Amino acid sequence: MSQIIVHSAQTVRQLVLQHAQAIPEELYDTQPAAFNNTIRWNIGHIVFWMDSYRSLCFSEKSALPPSYAAFFNSGTKPSDWIDAPPSKEELIGQLSRQLDDMADLPLDVMNEPFPSPLQMGPLTFSLAGELFNFSLLHEAIHLSVIASLLKVIQANSALAANR
Repeated sequence: MSQIIVHSAQTVRQLVLQHAQAIPEELYDTQPAAFNNTIRWNIGHIVFWMDSYRSLCFSEKSALPPSYAAFFNSGTKPSDWIDAPPSKEELIGQLSRQLDDMADLPLDVMNEPFPSPLQMGPLTFSLAGELFNFSLLHEAIHLSVIASLLKVIQANSALAANR
C-alpha cells in the first residue's frame, strides 16, 4: 500500500509540474478579484507544505530556505510580501527536486504511528502514511485552484482585449 501512495504522489506532482511549467511567469502574480492568492502563491504553498509533510512524516530536515514559510505558509498572502518571492524557475526546481526525492521515501515508516496523534485543524492523523496520503489531496486541491486562477486570468484578459 505504501508504494501505491508514493506512486500517486509522483503522479500528482508530475501534473503540478506540467501545469506550472506551461504557465507564463507574467501570469504568476495576477490576482483576480475573486481570489485571495496567486498562481505563484499556490505553487509555493504546494512546495512548502510537501516539505513540511515530509518533515512530519519521516523526521526529515527541511530542504527549503527559511523564507518559504513567510511567503507560502497557511495564512500568508502575496499582498503582505515585502521581499521578492522565489522565481518561477526556482519554484519549478523545488517541485522537481521534491519529485526526485519521492523515490527515496522510507516506505516502512508509512505504517508507523506518531508518538501522539497529530491534529491539524479538524483532522487527526495517527500514522505517517495517513498524513502523507493527505498531502496528495492537499496538492490536488491547490492544482485545481491554479487551474481555476489561470482560467479566470485568461478570461479577464480576453474581455479586456475585446473592449
